[in-house]
This record gives sequence, structure tokens and C-alpha cells, in this order.
Amino acid sequence: MLLKMLATAAQNVNTANGAEGTADAATEVWSGLFSIVLEWCMNVGVKILIALVIMFISFKIISKIARKVEKLGDKPNHDKTIMKVLAYIISIGGKCLVAVCLIGYLGIDTSGLTALIASLGVCIGLAVNGAVGNIAGGVLLIITRPFKVDDFIEAQGTSGTVTDIHMTYTRIITPDNKVVYLPNGALSSGNIINYSENDTRRVDLTFSIAYENNFEDAKAIITEVCNAHALILKDKGITVRVSAHNQSSIDIGTKVWVNCADYWTVYFDLLEAVKNEFDAKGISIPYNQLDVHVKNQ
Repeated sequence: MLLKMLATAAQNVNTANGAEGTADAATEVWSGLFSIVLEWCMNVGVKILIALVIMFISFKIISKIARKVEKLGDKPNHDKTIMKVLAYIISIGGKCLVAVCLIGYLGIDTSGLTALIASLGVCIGLAVNGAVGNIAGGVLLIITRPFKVDDFIEAQGTSGTVTDIHMTYTRIITPDNKVVYLPNGALSSGNIINYSENDTRRVDLTFSIAYENNFEDAKAIITEVCNAHALILKDKGITVRVSAHNQSSIDIGTKVWVNCADYWTVYFDLLEAVKNEFDAKGISIPYNQLDVHVKNQ
């Protein structure tokens, strides 16, 4: 509209200059042009300024509300996963709603915009039909809850701690601090091992000794080491039994229960302690060897 008004005013200027060729006529037309621009600024310009101020304030308020909702997940009586997803929806959905309302406030016809968005939605849906599957998978994960934020899981060949569950992907951090994004579509339809859902885990270890050693002595040594470890849950029992007769060794299976947070500590402690006790008590750990017999002719 402003461009049309300016074009009309400029045409009047040219007509005045060509017909009259006087400075007074040109000044009068330029004054009219200035009045048109000023009128536009007083009407449409003020509306644009108000819209920008409203947008800035609204976005700030929406972001603040989203952060507050996300922080609710840190409280004991709130679910961290749900709060994170809800904060994300509030942030994106609220800002889009404000933008559409402001477009209508500025007098821009939104019916054409709505049709365009619908057409784009169809095209995008056809192009990213995998993303739609991921969104469906995200909804399924939130409803069925096979894991939550801060759980340690194993899925799609990757193990790590869940840090975020978005609508299309799940973000996990591996023990060596790698960030992995797993698509929710494959995640919801595949096998998921949740190591954090229960409070306790069982540590399974196998110790091999030579056939010439007394396996009862080895069992007694392993049992003594397990009983001496403070992090092993003695009330759940300690199992130390011969598990296999291999070609060059007797395998002694050891099973103990620990709290999930203590799993790796107990795992490595037992390996080191049993090796030290075997060396001290003369229990040998066999290794593969080859006997060669030379026959003289």
C-alpha cells in the first residue's frame, strides 16, 4: 500500500514539474508525499512497532514459563521426562500462536497463509514420512514409559544415560561422553534394556583355575573375597560354584548382588582381589598352550 501511495505521489510530482515547471508546485507535491509517508508511519508503522514489542515480550514470557516447567522435573514429586517434553511443546507452540495472532493484527490475510501451511504440511509429510514414524514412536515411548530421563539403557547397539526424550529422537550420553541421538521410531519398535529400572543388579564373573589346583580351595578364596567386600549385598546370597570343565581349566562361576550404582566398582574390585588372592595362595590361572612332540626317525 505504501509503495502504491508513493508511486502516485511521484507521478503527481512529474506531472507538476512537466506542466507548470515551477518550484512552488514541486514543493506542494513533495509536501503531500511527506504527508502520505507520515500518515503511513502513524498508522501502519505504529502497528508494526506495537507488534514487535508484543512479540518480544511474549517470547520472553513463554521462554520463562517453559524454563519453569522444565525445572519442575527436578522436584521429587514431578516426572522429569514429562516436564521436559511439556516445556518443549509450550515453547514452540506458544511462539507459533503469538506469531499467527500478530500477523492477523497487522491486517495480513491469514487465509492464504493457512492454505499455504496446509499445502506445505502435505508436501513435508510425504517427504519425511520417516519423521512421522519417529513422532509416533516418541508418543508411544512417553505413554508406555520403558525408560525415563537419567536411566541407563542399552538400545540399537548403544549404551548410555538418557538425557532428553524429544518427539522425534532420544538423546543419550555414553560412558565415554559421546552424545548419541536415537530415532524414536526404531527405538520404540526395538529391544530396550533398562539397567536403572530396578534398584539392584547381579554381577556375574567367571574365574578359571588349572586342573591340578583344588577347586574347593579356589571357591573358598572367592567366597572370602566376596564376604569381605562392603558393597556386596550379603542378604541376597553369594553363589560360587563350578560352572564348566574346559579343555585346560575349571571355570568357577561367581554371582553376587549389588546396588546399580555400585556395579562397576564391585566388578573390577572382585577381578583384582581374586587375582591377588590366587597368586598369594598358589592358585594358578591357566592359559592356552601348545605341546609339541618331536619324533626321531
